[in-house]
Amino acid sequence: MSDARTTSAGTARPTRRQGPADPVKTLMHSHRELCERAVDPLEIAAGLEAHGVTDRAATRFRHRDVFSLAEELYARVPRAADTGTDASDAPAPYPARSAGPRAGWALRTLLPGAVCAVAVVATRSADGGGARSAIGVAGAVALAIALTVALRRGPLRVEGHTARVSRLWVCWLLAYVLYGDGLLGLSGGAPHGTTPLTDAAAPLVALSFAVAPAAWCAHLLSVRARRGLADSRALAEFASRTRPPLLGLLALYLLTLTALAVLAEPVVGGDRGADTGHPAATVALGALLFLARLLTVHNFPKAAATGLVTACAVEALALVLATAGRVPGLESLSAPVRALVDAGGAGAVPAVACGAAALGLLIHSAVALSRASAHT
Repeated sequence: MSDARTTSAGTARPTRRQGPADPVKTLMHSHRELCERAVDPLEIAAGLEAHGVTDRAATRFRHRDVFSLAEELYARVPRAADTGTDASDAPAPYPARSAGPRAGWALRTLLPGAVCAVAVVATRSADGGGARSAIGVAGAVALAIALTVALRRGPLRVEGHTARVSRLWVCWLLAYVLYGDGLLGLSGGAPHGTTPLTDAAAPLVALSFAVAPAAWCAHLLSVRARRGLADSRALAEFASRTRPPLLGLLALYLLTLTALAVLAEPVVGGDRGADTGHPAATVALGALLFLARLLTVHNFPKAAATGLVTACAVEALALVLATAGRVPGLESLSAPVRALVDAGGAGAVPAVACGAAALGLLIHSAVALSRASAHT
């Protein structure tokens, strides 16, 4: 029998089953590719963290934390270069985004703002409603192309299939910037009629020019995270090194966007009323779009889409309630929207919707983007 050993007297003596003497060996085999291509133990620790191996789980492998476990894996598994593997077959240890400034993507990020400004000037200088509409449509197409070119390379680049998920919601949010105030007025939620495209151009121009500071802030965060990966000796240390720069760069972006929004109102604002040209709505939307893009770049597209969908849902709900309030007997449904508009203007609706969603993404980003696995 397999579990017994026969003695010379003919009696069977049970043998003790041997347990796993080396618990790290199983983990080593299941993550061999990660270990072979890692350039340092922290990269292995980040990979283990991404697969759900926590410090508590590391105790099952007789280690005090994930980093200690990663150090043993790094020491025991030979590198791909040591085993003769062709270096060209192994992927780079970090994403292909450059750690140093690149004039190419830096200049491309200025393209959306320039195209948007030219489109606004051309639309306003056109004679006749038909010509203005045609130029407005052409300007919208040109702006979409400019954004695609600006975001195709550089620190804000993401894979096509992940970016495609959120494009519909971004289009809704930008469309609300152009027409939301007018729709609220038509539905009875605000005392204004429809808002022409040119009169709603100030927030769009500010957001278009804000692509450049957004890219630079994302680039600086990437540089700081790479430096933290090289200098840290534990995942907790990396998180403590990464979280302050993340919050600081977000504050820098918001300050820049606020300046652009305030400047755009008198320069591009046109004939918008005092209660609709709300820079707060522009800043809230810009913060939401920036955080959503950061999360998507660092492989958290579901969280980014959730934030965008939430803002869209709140804006759509405001329009529905304002419209329902015009039905006899349902006037009370529009009371929350009317109170909000009376307090802060029509721009208060997107400010609240995007601001609340951005706050949720900020809380999530402070946790998710401080993990080493988000930067490897």
